[in-house]
Amino acid sequence: MPLKSIELKAGINRENTRYATEGGWYEGDKIRFRQGTPEKIGGWERISAATFLGVCRSLWNWVTIGGQNLVGVGTNLKFYIERGGAYYDVTPIRSTTAAGDITFAAVNGSSTLTITDTSHGAGNGDFVTYSGAVTLGGLITAAVLNQEYQIDVVLDENTYTITAKDTGGTTVTANSSDTGNGGASVVGVYQITTGNSIAVPFTGWGAGAWGSGTWGVGGTTTQPLRLWSQNNFGEDLVFAYRGGPLFYWDATTGTTTRGVYVSSLTGASDVPTTVNYSFVSDINRFVFAFGVNALGESQIDPLLIRWSDQETIVNWTPSIGGEAGSLRLSHGTEIVVAVQARQEILVWTDSALFSLQYLGFPDVWGAQLLGDNISIAGQNAVAYAAGIAFWMGRDKFYTYDGTVSPLPSNVRRYVFSDINEQQFQQIVAGTNEGFSEVWWFYCSAGSTTNDRYVVYNYVENLWFYGTLGRTAWLDSGLRAYPLAATYTYNLVNHEVGTDNKETAATTAITATVTSAEFDLEDGHQFAFIKRVLPDVTFVGSTAESPAVTLSLEALQNSGSGYNSPASEGGDSSATVTRTATVPIEQFTGQAFVRIRGRQLALKIESDAVGVAWQLGVPRLDMRPDGRRG
Repeated sequence: MPLKSIELKAGINRENTRYATEGGWYEGDKIRFRQGTPEKIGGWERISAATFLGVCRSLWNWVTIGGQNLVGVGTNLKFYIERGGAYYDVTPIRSTTAAGDITFAAVNGSSTLTITDTSHGAGNGDFVTYSGAVTLGGLITAAVLNQEYQIDVVLDENTYTITAKDTGGTTVTANSSDTGNGGASVVGVYQITTGNSIAVPFTGWGAGAWGSGTWGVGGTTTQPLRLWSQNNFGEDLVFAYRGGPLFYWDATTGTTTRGVYVSSLTGASDVPTTVNYSFVSDINRFVFAFGVNALGESQIDPLLIRWSDQETIVNWTPSIGGEAGSLRLSHGTEIVVAVQARQEILVWTDSALFSLQYLGFPDVWGAQLLGDNISIAGQNAVAYAAGIAFWMGRDKFYTYDGTVSPLPSNVRRYVFSDINEQQFQQIVAGTNEGFSEVWWFYCSAGSTTNDRYVVYNYVENLWFYGTLGRTAWLDSGLRAYPLAATYTYNLVNHEVGTDNKETAATTAITATVTSAEFDLEDGHQFAFIKRVLPDVTFVGSTAESPAVTLSLEALQNSGSGYNSPASEGGDSSATVTRTATVPIEQFTGQAFVRIRGRQLALKIESDAVGVAWQLGVPRLDMRPDGRRG
């Protein structure tokens, strides 16, 4: 018999059974497709050993007039400016006490300090920095007190607790001499409130909208996680967290200076007090606030858009001859996100997409409905590449290229049948334009952290997926590599080398791809395989002897158990009768196997450091071997 080429359709297809997907690929992890064939994805490496506090949900990269390459890093606890691998804390200050407003109280044998500060306004997890304190008399010295602390528990509106520590972070326990209160010169500087790292559902009285749920029991709602929006205004930064005020960071003052409230700047006029999303238009230099309090009001209107006068961040007062103004969108219940497109600003509500266009005086800006009866999973679920917006909805994918359309996906059912809908807000989208890809990271059904990804290649029109935890993503542009935030509280460059260098240790990236089933004569004849000609290249490998493992899995019949893996409630090995596994090295021209089955599947896997690979078109020495099993 002649050799049989295994030429499979590019991309992963999970919309049908393994047998119905014959001629394609069915499973994969840490692989992509290049010109139709699978290869291992590139590695990643942390940018430095430094870390930040909290889970990062926003990255923004720009270069100052002086040539400093900066990244804004917004976490649920802090806001940083990254430069040269160092993270500079520029978190704005909420309030500063007068000297003597704060007193400390210690208990012998305890590391817990009780702080009294009338109407402090702080919450659990907030940060405060003390200065001017003197020793309490024993081990709780002035050096212990005069530093930054994270609040443990708010007892009431006037008191809260912290855990005493030395300047190295080691817990300090008070002794019997610690009877003082810190003196009359203590000053407390409170940073803006912290937010949740995950969305927190809760039920009961006061939860949900008024009248929701059963009387006496209450409704259900979700406390949102901390999400940031940030944009450049010149070389400076305008940023905000969802449900908070507008902040400003002046690049000329350097990384030792914190962000400030826009409302505190000279000339500030009618600056919004509460916004859900902020944005700066590229062309016209307007600052936008989406989901914002109306002029003269304190309560947020989730469908209202306000913008500043042109070329200013401080003047938001509408006037004759000025261009500050507002408009309200007509579809949806809240504005979710806005993205700069070529000649328009795209604005998503939770059920519609609008185009925001500059009209000039007197209307200034106008909104056009582009599509309704759609959805978007969260603020960070949209990416813009090649003049097209791609986003993940609550049950499907969408595109906008002049027309709003559902994006057909061969992995739609796989993704949306195993996703944590309570954590839609965590979804983060990003482009990897070097490979013409859009990535989405999301929480699987049993997870409260991002542990899965799904990718669409918009040039080759194919999909694939895998397992990886990332909380924010920024494509290469002003930097050499795509940049991502991790759960180890650092930033990593992607598409670097072949391995996982997220920490100080270098570990292998396990990459695997498995075909759908193939057979002879629709399975009428059993197939016997005795030889494989693999066609694998190892370009980019650094290992001395790079290798992959090639497996052939034989099936007696196309069984439902095998077609429904364990992740979907089935048994992934239910009908696999035998597996033939051989190592494939860079000089392997052929490998001998002995395996027989009615259907077969091909699997390629690598799990060693320094290995990169791409599969071409393997050939099998395969012949008919009877009709009975």
